[in-house]
Amino acid sequence: MGKHDHHHYDVEACYPSGPDGYMIESPELRWAFIRKVYVIVSLQMLVTVAVAAAMNLTDSVRTFFLSRTPAALGAFIVILISPLLVMLPMVYFRKKHPVNLVFLGIFTVCISLSIGLGCLTKRGPIIFEAAGMTLVVVVSLTAYTFWAAKRGHDFEFLGPFLFAACVILLLYAIVIVLFPMGKTTVLVYGCIAALIFSAFIIYDTDNLIKRYTYDEYVAASITLYLDIINLFRAILIALEAAD
Repeated sequence: MGKHDHHHYDVEACYPSGPDGYMIESPELRWAFIRKVYVIVSLQMLVTVAVAAAMNLTDSVRTFFLSRTPAALGAFIVILISPLLVMLPMVYFRKKHPVNLVFLGIFTVCISLSIGLGCLTKRGPIIFEAAGMTLVVVVSLTAYTFWAAKRGHDFEFLGPFLFAACVILLLYAIVIVLFPMGKTTVLVYGCIAALIFSAFIIYDTDNLIKRYTYDEYVAASITLYLDIINLFRAILIALEAAD
């Protein structure tokens, strides 16, 4: 092993090219793809922070949404359902460049607006704590997944468990909405959700390293972005309930 060998992480050496045949392509291509996805996700996070901050720091916007007038409620509902409406064309055009990036941008703004709405009723320090915790969790889990993948670990087995966990989480959320049971229940919900979305970050990062094809950068970016957003929401819910 030469002096410079340890700088070059040879992906092919790390993964058996088994029957699936994944990771037979050149490591340079895979790294370029991974970099592209992280650049897109970073831009999405910047947009989200900017939009949410603008909504929370602009007094007229705050007053409008907290006024509970029919116009405010209408805007509220539009913002909440807009990501679902944009998601369909975005998924449909996810491999068609540059339309896919246009829809990805619109989708990001829609999600950012809904995050901004969610933060309107929260205290500033709690929002910053949640954002800080989210950043630490995402960076450490991402680093862990890359390290584990290099050692040959695989997280594909998490798929069915995460699907089941999401169904349970959804049912739990519906129960909380229909039968409010105090802050402890909400705290438990927030903590469980944070654990589930932490596992999703490991699972989707693993898919990013091994399974996505090169034209699926939009799909890869959406899944990671939504994992991070959902993790932030879960931590925010838990912190607010504990406050």
